[in-house]
Amino acid sequence: MPNSEYFILCISTLFSLINPIGFLPIFLSLTEKYSKEERNKVLKSGVLTALSTLIIFALLGVTIFNFFGITVEAFQIMGGFIFFKTGQRMLEGNIGKTRTSPKEEEENLEKESIAITPIGIPIIAGPGAITATMVLVGKTGQIEHTSILIISIIFVIAVTYLTFLWGDLLIIRLGETGSKVIQRIMGLLLMVIAIQFVITGIETVFNRIFK
Repeated sequence: MPNSEYFILCISTLFSLINPIGFLPIFLSLTEKYSKEERNKVLKSGVLTALSTLIIFALLGVTIFNFFGITVEAFQIMGGFIFFKTGQRMLEGNIGKTRTSPKEEEENLEKESIAITPIGIPIIAGPGAITATMVLVGKTGQIEHTSILIISIIFVIAVTYLTFLWGDLLIIRLGETGSKVIQRIMGLLLMVIAIQFVITGIETVFNRIFK
């Protein structure tokens, strides 16, 4: 796959799954009682947690595959189903229900505790984003593609940071309707990407069997 196409695939997949616009209201609700300085401190810690988590999986993805004897195709197909389900929830407007339960939110009200979880993991670096990183790194063994994936992770996390940082202004500008529209568009895009992952995985398996 050409570098430009791989970069677009990485950006679109990660951005759809991390979905900063869709999860912005959740972040704001978790930090609504915080001062601006406290919110920024929690945000920085959460972003660094998510960034380090995804980069670790990007660097060790192939090693994990080999250690557990997992084929890239199997992970692609499984990841495709996960992405499709996530995209469907986004399209239906139910994505906020998949990350933290009311009990979990109540248990994480302390300022320091919510930075790592639930903000860093799983709001920003959720199971979908981690799975996507594993699938994307498994699609190629080229060093330059791994570098592109890491750059893509940094880019999307940076956009997420700025989105959460300017969250109040964005909510005012977009409004609740605008936020929901963007979330549904991201959900539709993610469902298309998911189907393509499944098709590619199945095609590779069949080609290997009937070669």
